[in-house]
This record gives sequence, C-alpha cells and structure tokens, in this order.
Amino acid sequence: MPAQSGIALSIVILAAGQGKRMKSDLPKVLQPLAGKPLLRHVIDTARQLQPESLHVVYGHGGERVREALATAGVSSWCLQAEQLGTGHAVQQALPALRDGDLVLILYGDVPLVSADTLRALVALAGPKTMSLLTVMLDDPTGYGRIVRDARGKVRRIVEQKDATVRERKIREGNTGVMVVPVKWLRRWLGKLKNSNAQGEYYLTDIIAMAVRDKVGVAPLVAPTGAEVLGVNDKLQLAELEAHYRAARARELMLAGVTVVDPARVDVRGTLRTGRDVFIDANVVFEGDVELGDRVHVGPNCVLRDCRIEHDVRVQSHCVIEEATVGPGSIIGPFARLRPGAALAAEVHIGNFVEVKNSSMAQGAKANHLAYVGDATVGARVNIGAGTIIANYDGANKHHTTIGDDAHTGSNSVLVAPITVGEGATIGAGSTVTRTVPPGKLTVARAKQLTLDGWKRPSKVRKP
Repeated sequence: MPAQSGIALSIVILAAGQGKRMKSDLPKVLQPLAGKPLLRHVIDTARQLQPESLHVVYGHGGERVREALATAGVSSWCLQAEQLGTGHAVQQALPALRDGDLVLILYGDVPLVSADTLRALVALAGPKTMSLLTVMLDDPTGYGRIVRDARGKVRRIVEQKDATVRERKIREGNTGVMVVPVKWLRRWLGKLKNSNAQGEYYLTDIIAMAVRDKVGVAPLVAPTGAEVLGVNDKLQLAELEAHYRAARARELMLAGVTVVDPARVDVRGTLRTGRDVFIDANVVFEGDVELGDRVHVGPNCVLRDCRIEHDVRVQSHCVIEEATVGPGSIIGPFARLRPGAALAAEVHIGNFVEVKNSSMAQGAKANHLAYVGDATVGARVNIGAGTIIANYDGANKHHTTIGDDAHTGSNSVLVAPITVGEGATIGAGSTVTRTVPPGKLTVARAKQLTLDGWKRPSKVRKP
C-alpha cells in the first residue's frame, strides 16, 4: 500500500518476546485469540495494507513460531537471538529493508489494531515525516508517555521506569506502532544507547532523534484503547477475547442479525449472514460459516466451516462441521453433522442423530437416535429410531445406497455395502446384509421363541 507520498511500504512485526507471565510452554505470539494465534491476527491485518514486503522478527519459540505461520505470507523471518530491546529487534530486520521505503512497525502481541487505523497512520508519513500511534488512557501505568511541547508537538517518549513524577501524570501513552522512513530509521538505530533503567535499546528513543534532525513526528490517537491493547498474561488474553467478541457481535447486529446475548456469541473466523438471522446464546462459529436468510440457531451450538441455507432451524446443542444444510431443514436438538454431510431441502435430523460423509435428498428424515455414515439417502426416506448404517468393517469404509421413499424400522442395522431399493420397508429390529428389493417389506431377525419351563437363575446364598 503506498503512503500519501507514493513511497512503497514494508512492514516489520516484532514477535520475539518470551511471555514468561503466560506461564505456558506455548510461545506468547502463538497463544490463541478467537481460535487463531495472536501473531496470525497481526499478519492478517498487515496484509490488508498490501505491503511490498512483510517481515517478522522472532526469537522465543524459534522454529515452532515459523512452522505455525508457514502459510501466512511472510516475506522473511528475522531471528533476534538475544532480547536486547525493541530497537535491537528492529535492527534484525534492517538488512531486508530498502532505504527508499517507509516501514510500518507492528507487534505480534497487539492483535486488535484495525487496518483502517493503520491506513490512516501510513498516510501521515512521508520522506521526511514519521508517524506515531498513541492512545489516551485513564490509567497509563506501564506505558511510555508521549511528551509534547507547549504547541502540542511531540518531542520525545519517556518510558515508565525512566519518567519523572510529572511525566507519569501524562495520560497519552505510546503504543509502539509507528511508520518511519527506512533511510532515517537506519541512521537512528545505529545511534541507540542502552543507558536506561532496563539496559535495553529502546525504539522509542528515535522520536527525540527525529526532532533533533528536524524530521516531522505526526501523532495519531487510536480511536479506542482496545485496538492497541497488548497481551502479557492469560488475564489480559481473556480481556482481549472479550473485546474481540464484542466487536464481532456489534458487526453482526449492525448487519441486521438478532444476537440474543452479545457477550455469549463467539465468531472465530468468517461469518456471512443473510437477512433476519437469529443467533441464541452460547453459539460458537469457527472457520468459514455462511448463514442464509431467516436461519435460526438455537443455544449452545458449534458451527464450523459449514453452509446453512435459507429458513433452516438449528435447534439447541448441535455441532455442524464441514457440512451443508439445504433450505427449510430442521436440525437437532443434540444432533451432529460431521464432515461430508450434505443435506438437501427440508431434511429433518433429530435428537442424537449423527450424519457423516453422506448425502440426504429432499424431505429425508432421521428423527431419533440414528447413525448415517457413508451413505446416499434418497428423497422422503425415513430412518427409524435406533437405525445405524454399519459402514466400517474394522479396516475399510463401505457405502450404502437407500432409494427414494424407503423406510427403515426402529433398531435396524444396515451392514454396508448394501442397496435398499425405492419404496422398500425394513422391519423393526432387522439386521440387513444383502440387497433389499424395492417396494417390499424385508425382515431379517431371529424367530421369536417362548420356552416353557424355563426358570431364571437364582443367586447362590453365601453361608
């Protein structure tokens, strides 16, 4: 994305922190937020700016971080072997940057900053102007303070541990996010000193250098504090999760979706919705989910990588994964659609029914306690309560075909591979192992016997 001046933009993401306060074996930038690593959120936002190149400075977690983000579109990975401060971290990426470019510096543990905010920040920078994202805080404890002069111009940034009592009262905090001309950045980083309370090379020290070199410093105050929140422990991670959840719920409601409780809906991916969609409490969306017009999702459901077409009602406590549900269908309660389930219009899947790698044609029903696996089910088929399709022989999966208008009686077992003809009826309690002819009743069960004179065994009394 070109800046206002037309200069090319590169992006550097600092992601080398260890995150000791997480008390976790998982590197901090791989901690999950809304179902994906913190660093992935930052990378995905950065890529929306269409930079010339994108570089990640990594350290703690090493190859584990690189492997987890191998498909994220990173131009280069820059190792920071020693943790000597943010200035030192940026130095590791300098060889990959061109002097004629601008560089946007982001942080792998600040995942909620928006692309719109970053675009505005980039637009403020130029060949002899750097831009700086700041934030107004009621309690700025822990943040570097933005020191301005009497005319409101930024003069420097002072870190919390190095600030005077007066400087600590400043409410404007440093987010660390900035856009800098690479030519000037290279010069300033070479002059950094670590003579401070932390003994580190602070990237923030380049602000004072810019002022001395008469390079403009253009501040931009973040629209909300939530955008620039960082993560240091699991408590802060949960707070960010709440901010993320609230933002996604707000987007849904502004798009016309009825969300019963915005605090209890989780969108952990992409959710596309039609008109008059209703989402009840404790619903989780993961991956890529599409809801058609007038879809009703009941409470306590999980929908992952699925497409739900118009006028579908998903009752409570359902799990739908990598499946499609046709218009007018009713799912649940307590139903599970596994990968490969493809339901046509007006299909009914009831309580404690599981469908996997199977297609069910229009009007087919499995209303109670059934398993449909590796099957092609015709139109208007009725799968009786307790029916299972035995698709697995212990080594291989086998397919079952059930023709239109067939009915299976309760507690039936269809042992695949098998074909059930159109209009066939299977008697309750049957175990069917051969082709069922169309239009006829097939019964496959042992003959009922009553044994006269039989006595139930009695317990032997202990002496």
